[in-house]
Amino acid sequence: MSHALPGSARLCPLLVKLDEDLADLARQRGCPCGGVLHRANYPRKPKGLPVEAEPSWSRRHSFCCDREGCRKRLTPQSVRFLGRKVYAGFVVLLVSALRHGATPRRMRQLRAVLGVDRRTLVRWRCWWREAIPATPWWKLAAARLVRPVDAACLPRGLLASFMERGTDRLIAVLKFLAPLSTLSPPCDPAF
Repeated sequence: MSHALPGSARLCPLLVKLDEDLADLARQRGCPCGGVLHRANYPRKPKGLPVEAEPSWSRRHSFCCDREGCRKRLTPQSVRFLGRKVYAGFVVLLVSALRHGATPRRMRQLRAVLGVDRRTLVRWRCWWREAIPATPWWKLAAARLVRPVDAACLPRGLLASFMERGTDRLIAVLKFLAPLSTLSPPCDPAF
């Protein structure tokens, strides 16, 4: 049985569509060497999803160059996955943001519903507060924000810095974080 955050059943198909758009954009751009990109998706089994969403999240979009001598893999940015994290990106974002204001009782309930181990929550907290602010991406991306975000308040401060409401805010933040989802050269999608 899979557990998910409330409302994720409506969010999941939208994130799948956004990822498909990012993959199409990356494929149209082709390989930096000029070669044609062929689909080379790989399996993923993210946690924290509603059961009905799992099949559409079972593959991560990826491509491989057809040019002999290159054959490089290009994995486009994603709003569904945060790099190699096992949980869906929105789960990592929201649960980590809740850590700023959740009571110990609520955190126990959240861990019980999603099956997130306390050590995983500690790792996520370190990732947000130490690893993210140390990246060159964060130094550039943070400068683009209208409201400055203190690294000690990540990710809650990041959510607060976006003016959209509800699901739109979550999607805007996931788009903002999309460059963290891949090691491939960054692309600047026109969303």
